[in-house]
Amino acid sequence: MDFALSDEHRMLKDLVARFVREELMPLEHVVLERETAGQGVHLTQQETDPINKKAKELGLWGLDAPEDVGGADLPEVAMIGIIEELGKTVTPYVFPPDSPNLRMLKATVNAEQRAQYLAPYAQGEKISAIGISEPGAGADPSSMLCTARKDGDDWILNGRKIWISKAEEADFTILMAVTDKAKKAQGGISAFLLDKGTPGFKVLRKIAMIGGHFTCEVSLEDCRLPASKLLGKEGQGFAPMQMRLSTRRLLMACSCIGMAQRALDMMCEYAPQRITFGVPLAERQTIQWWVADGATRIHAARLMAYDAAWKIDQGRDVRTEVSMLKVFATEMAWEILDKAMQTFGAMGMTKEMPLQLMAATIRNMRIYDGPSEVHRWVVARKLLRL
Repeated sequence: MDFALSDEHRMLKDLVARFVREELMPLEHVVLERETAGQGVHLTQQETDPINKKAKELGLWGLDAPEDVGGADLPEVAMIGIIEELGKTVTPYVFPPDSPNLRMLKATVNAEQRAQYLAPYAQGEKISAIGISEPGAGADPSSMLCTARKDGDDWILNGRKIWISKAEEADFTILMAVTDKAKKAQGGISAFLLDKGTPGFKVLRKIAMIGGHFTCEVSLEDCRLPASKLLGKEGQGFAPMQMRLSTRRLLMACSCIGMAQRALDMMCEYAPQRITFGVPLAERQTIQWWVADGATRIHAARLMAYDAAWKIDQGRDVRTEVSMLKVFATEMAWEILDKAMQTFGAMGMTKEMPLQLMAATIRNMRIYDGPSEVHRWVVARKLLRL
């Protein structure tokens, strides 16, 4: 494996870094003010439109989408640095489309769905969501109770889903449901495309999460879908869903690397300036060790991310590596953010700085897409051959 990025991918990472500095970081104070006021972390359409325009002008659009639907079809190793740079700001922005749902669609759509869903999604014209978790099912998607039964040529969906991001604004939702109760995850779970406004699909409540984020709980009551809304093959939705989750976990780890690097950079800039008891913080052994240990762990996480990405591009199974990485990167970033906040003292506790928002985001990530304990369990079972 060549650990050096190609010139093209390195230049792309540098371009994104400049985009983050010039387009996104200037909006951080607005984002922090909104979150402090209880309005959540978001950008208005008026703020988003010029950012989208700039991103398109720079070619930062549909980066890993297929070329035949207007994308650049970049490999996974090229996306690692891009997501890391985006992770360095608390201004919420992702170059459309969102990679996890994109990759699930790429693996499952038929020709009709490719034109109706994948193409406009890849071009940033549609917003998607995915419904997997359910009340009581938690991190075990194989325990889902939401059902889809055939009624002639149609499907009737019933059940509830929770912790869905973008459920309110999504143009379509990828909905996971049990189509064979006896088989469940072993051939009994299917995926469906649920359009916004479909009768029987209702957003029950919007749930405020820490870090200024929101998720939704939804219900499906005799929600009728035509056969054309089945995504992929009946009973074979579990594997593409897991692939989607692996992609999400990998990108989540890259965001953690970006947040940790931003926090470490802030520490290194501040420590020489802050004088305590006549000595700069930078000369304190505690601070020096925090900086050295933080840099070491960031370096390790970054190498793990590129290793997993390279293996994905080779078509290899990386579920174990991704589980290791998600645990390591989220816990690494959590500790570095904590040390950075400690370094800044009282100022580190304020909502005027991005540190607290990054820390809250990372705390969410230690639960999202599988908590650390489940991923450790997955790795251990693989190694112990259980």
